[in-house]
Amino acid sequence: MLCWAYNEEDSIGEYLERATEMMDSAVEDYEIVLIDDCSTDRTNEIARTFQEKNRRLKIFRNEQNLNVGISSRRAIQRASKEFLFWQTIDWSYDIAHLRRYLECLKSYDIVQGVRRRPVEVKIRFLKPFVALVRLLGMKHLTRRSDTVQKALVSIINYLLIRLLFKVPLSDFQNVTFYPTKWIQSVQYEARSSFANPEGLIKSYWSGLSIKEVPISFIPRSQGAAKGTRIKAISASVKDIFRLWFSWVVLGRRGSVKKGKIYRLNPAEWEETA
Repeated sequence: MLCWAYNEEDSIGEYLERATEMMDSAVEDYEIVLIDDCSTDRTNEIARTFQEKNRRLKIFRNEQNLNVGISSRRAIQRASKEFLFWQTIDWSYDIAHLRRYLECLKSYDIVQGVRRRPVEVKIRFLKPFVALVRLLGMKHLTRRSDTVQKALVSIINYLLIRLLFKVPLSDFQNVTFYPTKWIQSVQYEARSSFANPEGLIKSYWSGLSIKEVPISFIPRSQGAAKGTRIKAISASVKDIFRLWFSWVVLGRRGSVKKGKIYRLNPAEWEETA
């Protein structure tokens, strides 16, 4: 279980308690890999104290603040178990069915979460836009965040990636379960949050099978979200266009063997939940 944190002293203790409880109940052998992105508060101190209770927690500290893209890549490279996945420090994804997701790895190469929680529309002028999205049959796009403002950022990001890279997944920014050796072999080029979609894109282009599963969004209850800040959004957009130009326009992605995507079937999960 991978995670990365920057100035999360209000959340890190609860996160590690929850992660330990979940992993203890779901698997026999595990590790929790934490990348401290050069926090300036008590994040590292709290994590070190928790490590005395659970030696399966491995802590690595960046020499400077490198943000989510590099931190996620470093977490992946430091994983040592057969499979890996991640969860955000604010526990923004509902992975209550963790064991079921892991079982899917027996039949599919990769398991990808798809958000299903509806977004509450509070701003009147946005309601027609949301209605249009639903009319187009893209309901998963209105189930991506705790506010429509944040959902709009997610929608634009999703549509841009789908349009440019033509990988027909229903979600690119969610929890992903990978065979560790495979994802460690991927040569990452993104330095922003586009690192998550990059892993999925390159996996699909390599012919791997991807199973979609329902993993809903959970609104943050404490601390400050950093993924929708202008600087983070700008870095992600730059990565998207830079790598699209390199891979697609200049053809530097090499030969493509399209993978197989197994769509989310809500009824399949709801009947057995």
